[in-house]
Amino acid sequence: MSLDIIIKITDREGVTHEVQAQTDMNMNIMELVRAYELAPEGTIGICGGMAMCASCQCYVLNNVELPEKNPDEEAMLWEALNVKENSRLGCQILITPEINGLEIELAPAE
Repeated sequence: MSLDIIIKITDREGVTHEVQAQTDMNMNIMELVRAYELAPEGTIGICGGMAMCASCQCYVLNNVELPEKNPDEEAMLWEALNVKENSRLGCQILITPEINGLEIELAPAE
């Protein structure tokens, strides 16, 4: 049975969207943003979710336990613009029941 969780996503215009995400679709945050069209086409997920472009960089706004950054994500964030301490790549955050209630803000487009 699929479990819906709620994610709050603030887009690049500063509008917050409360969206439902299914945990059994093997999707990540970047794909969720694309599915709900919360960023203009061609401005997010440019590399297809390979942690190679930082177009899906987002800021984590609350204390939801997330998986550790892998080396690819660390390296990409090292090179990206507008990086903050709470920066993550949306393509590296899988939608699982554990991240229910996550609040993120999309980083400015580079």
